[in-house]
Amino acid sequence: MTVSPPPPLVEQLGTPVAWADAEGRITGCNPAFARWLGVSGRRLVGQPLVALEAQGDALAHFLARDERDSLRLHRLALALPGEGARFAEGWMSRLDDGGWLLEAHPVDEFPGLDPTQALPSALSAALKGLAHELRNPLAGLKGAAQLLARRIAQRDADERELVDLIGTEIERLNSLLDQLLTPAPAAPHAALNIHAALEQVLRLAESEAGWAVRLQRDYDPSIPEFNGDADRLSQAVWNLVRNAIQAGAGGITLRTRVEHGVRIAEQLHPLALRLEIADDGRGVPEELAEHLFLPLVSGRAEGTGLGLALAQQVAREHRGTLTYRSRPGHTVFTLLLPIRGGAPHEVVAHD
Repeated sequence: MTVSPPPPLVEQLGTPVAWADAEGRITGCNPAFARWLGVSGRRLVGQPLVALEAQGDALAHFLARDERDSLRLHRLALALPGEGARFAEGWMSRLDDGGWLLEAHPVDEFPGLDPTQALPSALSAALKGLAHELRNPLAGLKGAAQLLARRIAQRDADERELVDLIGTEIERLNSLLDQLLTPAPAAPHAALNIHAALEQVLRLAESEAGWAVRLQRDYDPSIPEFNGDADRLSQAVWNLVRNAIQAGAGGITLRTRVEHGVRIAEQLHPLALRLEIADDGRGVPEELAEHLFLPLVSGRAEGTGLGLALAQQVAREHRGTLTYRSRPGHTVFTLLLPIRGGAPHEVVAHD
């Protein structure tokens, strides 16, 4: 059996995807799928999809029910016989030619894959071009912010704080551009206060949405500090909050809770953070639900489709997961992150 041509655009995706014929035998996969399983793509060709499921029989049940067009697969474990299992949330979909598409969203790390290579090469090149184009306007904004800061140095403290926020965000954007142009290994994780990171996000949301959106805090003060990347987590949460604003939310709530004895990616963690971003906006469009976390997938004509892909990547970097549930008027994105030790800190919840 030869490798069949991939469905459009799938070959270049950083998300592991495999496709099969109408009988459920694999006819091809993208490079990300082969890397994720740690095997050659040609070794997968001809294998029954159901033979890849190391635990359970969700794939067999799906293939046996021809009337189904798509199915979300929870806690999917895939491996070739004798190989170590890889765990993912997944989707099975029917192709136009009667075949099948298996899309895996790993909840473990990509074995042997540098995180800086997670985006497809074509997308990476496009982002580098965009980064170059953004350099000049950012330099102009930075200069204007510095002039403004000098003019209001003796004035209202709130105005000075807003100018400081502008400067901080410009520096963060410059840092992101540096990462696109010259990718470097991830920064070492350090102790962080999750609520301090969330307050930064809420200040950005207040600046963008003003009084149009009601922002609420529902914090658990018992959550201890834990090791992570505060900037990356702030960026991930900001992407989720900004999506909610753009989905017409009138109210957004950031909720934190401690959970005990949580299983993430087949590992049991004694302590975990559950961070929820809840909103009352339009919800996730039904036609995007199956592919929401793929790069370049967006429900808005002007959207980049990178925010959710980045947020999911940040969750993986912290050995956690990002999931969601949605209906019109009630959408909740949930970050579940393991906590390793640390001293508790006190945060006063308020609206």
